[in-house]
Amino acid sequence: MHYEEVSAVCVFCEIAAGRIPAPIVFESARFLAFLDHRPLFPGHCLLIPRDHYETLPDLPPEETGPLFIAAARLCSAIEAAMEAGGTFVAVNNRVSQSVPHLHIHIVPRRSKDGLRGFFWPRVKYQSEGEIENIRTSIQRAAERLNSPSAG
Repeated sequence: MHYEEVSAVCVFCEIAAGRIPAPIVFESARFLAFLDHRPLFPGHCLLIPRDHYETLPDLPPEETGPLFIAAARLCSAIEAAMEAGGTFVAVNNRVSQSVPHLHIHIVPRRSKDGLRGFFWPRVKYQSEGEIENIRTSIQRAAERLNSPSAG
């Protein structure tokens, strides 16, 4: 869906349309990146498609490669500009997605910056049986997505 169709309800569409100001760090015909207004660290950017897609699975397949090429380039730019040792890249789909418009977080990282892996506690599988049940469940779902009847 084009951002002009949903801009009245989406702050990122408003930013993409230029109706809400944002500290833009990168823009192209299809994508836009700007500084997060509540950064984990200075230089934390959000990369969005200009057109409105709520989640990564909603993004048309032909846009996935170009979006991640832009993300990779932005990672390099952020590392260089912020003199960072690396970057953390994340996408939330619905849960913890504060704005329902696909966005990629690109966060500059340094050794001992206090960010430990992910922002949430890690868990362990209870058994090898649990691992196998979950593995086969996801594998079957992926096979259904790739079947000829799926599209």
